[in-house]
Amino acid sequence: MAEETATSDPASTPTETTDKIVVRFAGDSGDGMQLAGTRFTDASALFGNDLATLPSFPAEIRAPAGTLPGVSSFQVQIADYDILTAGDDPDCLVAMNPAALQKNLKDLRQGGTLIVNKDAFDERNLAKAGYEANPLEDESLAGFRVIEVPMDELTKEAVKDSGVSGRNVLRSKNFFALGLMAWLFHRPTEPTIEWVEKKFAKLPEVAAANTAAYRAGYNFGITTEATKTTFEVKPATLPPGTYTNVNGNTALAWGLVAASQKSGLPLFYGTYPITPASDILHELSRHKNFGVRTLQAEDEIAGIGSAIGAAFAGNLAVTGSSGPGIALKSESISLAFMLELPLIVINVQRGGPSTGLPTKPEQSDLLFSLYGRHGEAPLPILAVASPSEAFETAIEAVRIAVKYMTPVILLSDNYVANGSEPWKLPDLNAIPDIEVSFAEHPNGPNGTFLPYMRNVETFARPWAKPGTAGLEHRVGGLEKDAITGNVSYDPNNHQLMTDTRAWKVANIANDVPDIEVSGDEDAKVLVLGWGSTFGSIRAACNRTRRSGGKVASAHLRHLNPLPNNLGEVLASFDKILIPELNTGQLLKIIRAEFLIDATGLNKVAGEPFRVTEIEDKIQEMSA
Repeated sequence: MAEETATSDPASTPTETTDKIVVRFAGDSGDGMQLAGTRFTDASALFGNDLATLPSFPAEIRAPAGTLPGVSSFQVQIADYDILTAGDDPDCLVAMNPAALQKNLKDLRQGGTLIVNKDAFDERNLAKAGYEANPLEDESLAGFRVIEVPMDELTKEAVKDSGVSGRNVLRSKNFFALGLMAWLFHRPTEPTIEWVEKKFAKLPEVAAANTAAYRAGYNFGITTEATKTTFEVKPATLPPGTYTNVNGNTALAWGLVAASQKSGLPLFYGTYPITPASDILHELSRHKNFGVRTLQAEDEIAGIGSAIGAAFAGNLAVTGSSGPGIALKSESISLAFMLELPLIVINVQRGGPSTGLPTKPEQSDLLFSLYGRHGEAPLPILAVASPSEAFETAIEAVRIAVKYMTPVILLSDNYVANGSEPWKLPDLNAIPDIEVSFAEHPNGPNGTFLPYMRNVETFARPWAKPGTAGLEHRVGGLEKDAITGNVSYDPNNHQLMTDTRAWKVANIANDVPDIEVSGDEDAKVLVLGWGSTFGSIRAACNRTRRSGGKVASAHLRHLNPLPNNLGEVLASFDKILIPELNTGQLLKIIRAEFLIDATGLNKVAGEPFRVTEIEDKIQEMSA
């Protein structure tokens, strides 16, 4: 799908036009690879490409420089058509030191382009990375197009007049690499230079150094003709509209703000910082102009305690964390369930158990979300499928919480949270209002208030703001009388309240959309997924059909209760494949609920599925 053309610029090399490119920046955690990748991504988004990203951070806060545990990487796929993942194997790898090469070379496709900072390949760094010989001097890189660049030396030369001195001069070498990549892939230079000038406006010497290094990298490509061919990916043809590049945490935060506006409820976010959920707090704290209030509490329990108090007071209350923090919040989630208050509990999943893999993706908290509370405490559970989908999933979670007076667990994960893609800004006027009804008058005989007199359609109890005259009522964790709300130890009442709370959540199934099936209706295999496996599943199915095979796919947003038509859909296919970044949690649910012998494809490697992994399994099951 590529064609070669000569450009009109006499200083440039021939250009190969291709439909997609996968690029990975890799280096030490202090080399600025996340920044370089983000700037390359944003320039590509402004150019009009479709894209998807996969940042990968070291698990240690500051691993020893030059070692394998300290390697940080950022992968992006850019294309001239709608894409779904950050790609499997990079076409181009930037390796800033031997450790980055050692850890990432296995993923670079044969014949791919390898750009290395040869100044970093000294004896000390080679030893740290486990090399016995310099790979730049033997034949181990023969299968790749290698571009050796003395980035340290050229960066020092470029920034010598900027005012930056000492060890800080090398902090701009990521911009040198970024400039070279801009030349190699015909990225526009203006967005990056404008960003640098704005970002470092108060540090003019840093702005000057970064700009000089960026231009030096770009000019290095031109003057040395670093490769025989440069590459260009044309803008994608996307539906008309205004787009922005967004990651999952940001889109989720924006969805909460939109839900606050559409419901008329002030938004309160009470939390404790934890990777990879912290950026939700950071983003919400920027939106005080929308009446958003955020609290960084002293611990996880205080964070959810403040949110429960905010919910009782009539706010749109949200708390967020990752797996370890959700475990600490578990007792308080049970309290919110017992109080029957609307509360959004965000779990940005990561590799576990315990501290596990703080910076790596996993989908291992589904069963914990379903059953990780004492007593019978079923809750609605929703899952985010992609960064851009986080916005509407957050709004849906709020709608359910306030309509049914219940906590809702909203599952994201590290891949969604930190990955990014172009998102078409929605028409805010087209988003339906979220109806909220507060109790204003006594609802019982003789002017009494009955806090557990339920709505006949939703089974929700009244939401009464404290301080409303005549609506005084008792709250707490002890079991309540089914009508008066007084503490009750009656066995029959406990049975009734337990059943009623479960009926309320089960009844939500009548208020969620049927699951939709994509692909071939006459396929033998249905691929069923949830959460961040969406892109890999859909891409694998697309590849299967392009190669002549037949396959269908369906993706769950509502995990409890499940859509009403799910059983019928599953029964209409011969085989069910369920890929998950866990050891088979949705698989257990499907087998238990529908007595269907589904097949799991499971992975807990701290990385998302490659498209080829799912494609190969589809072909195996279709044979």
